[in-house]
Amino acid sequence: MSTALPRWADLILLPLINLLLALGLTALIVLATGSDPVAALKALAVGSLGSTDAIGYTLYYATNMAFTGLAVAVAFQGGLFNIGAEGQAYLAGLGVALAALNLEFLPPALLVPLAILAGAGCGALWAAIPGWLQARRGSHIVITTIMFNFLAASLMVYLIVNVLIAPGSMSPETRRFTTAADLPGLASFGFPSSAPVNLALLLALLAAGAVWLLIWRTPWGYALRVMGESAEVARYAGIDQGRMTVLVMALSGALAGGVAVNELLGAQHKLLLGFTGGYGFTGIAVALMGRNHPGGVLLAALLFGALTQGGAEMAFEVPDVPSEIVVLIQGLVILFAGALGNMLRPGLSRLLQRKPA
Repeated sequence: MSTALPRWADLILLPLINLLLALGLTALIVLATGSDPVAALKALAVGSLGSTDAIGYTLYYATNMAFTGLAVAVAFQGGLFNIGAEGQAYLAGLGVALAALNLEFLPPALLVPLAILAGAGCGALWAAIPGWLQARRGSHIVITTIMFNFLAASLMVYLIVNVLIAPGSMSPETRRFTTAADLPGLASFGFPSSAPVNLALLLALLAAGAVWLLIWRTPWGYALRVMGESAEVARYAGIDQGRMTVLVMALSGALAGGVAVNELLGAQHKLLLGFTGGYGFTGIAVALMGRNHPGGVLLAALLFGALTQGGAEMAFEVPDVPSEIVVLIQGLVILFAGALGNMLRPGLSRLLQRKPA
């Protein structure tokens, strides 16, 4: 019997079952530590979705994860394992900051789009270099993107501490951007001003829609998916895989640059060390759980955003629960959605294909 699942079951039902398994196992572990698993999971849910302020923070974190998840997913579609979204987002922050600091005489209608484009351009350039190294020199994309994460971190430390630091500041950060570079919040959607969710959320949704159109509704996207499925078939079809590799990596880096837009223009309003916060690595799990599909990536990003926000609230409301439980939940979600993602597929397929008597 075939183990193929309907599209809705593959994208929604199977990940949902895996999520419930992860939460169930977490509850057992919390119980084993002597804590109340019901209180812990309740605090997790209420802390992430129990108020407009909590939802605002959840969506803020989810925005970062949506951008990096899309970045990883796009590369995956071409058979490329881009684990350098962290460094690409970091370098995108440099582009955003340089535009915001040096073009502050422009009105918001010009400054904000130019800062976004500068961030996307720097992220794309930083990602295109490993793409070019694989396409023209045979360097493995996994190794080069790992190395470029460390290079980005070292370069940004040097630039922020020695070149861009605000005069007289004891903290490694630039001066505050002009208010003309601020991304508007979403108060018109009912979120309080204290919630950092901002217009970058809408940009992430637009990016997801654009990725879907590009990958599944254009000849270029079809060629990319062919390359991802079989390099031999792509070569037989005359697809320039070297050029495709560089282009898709540049696109991946540009998407990762959305983290810089959300963080620097929407929340921090200055360039500072470590603003990426590991979102580039979380994006790998988001892409895996979302089955490398934009819709799935958005749902997975929302889940991980809720875990991040709800976990902080849980640590405050239920202090007897170990703080590492949030990391444990994320790890179990990754385990069941990634390594064990297909464990239940045969049984679920048989169940859905069973004909009524």
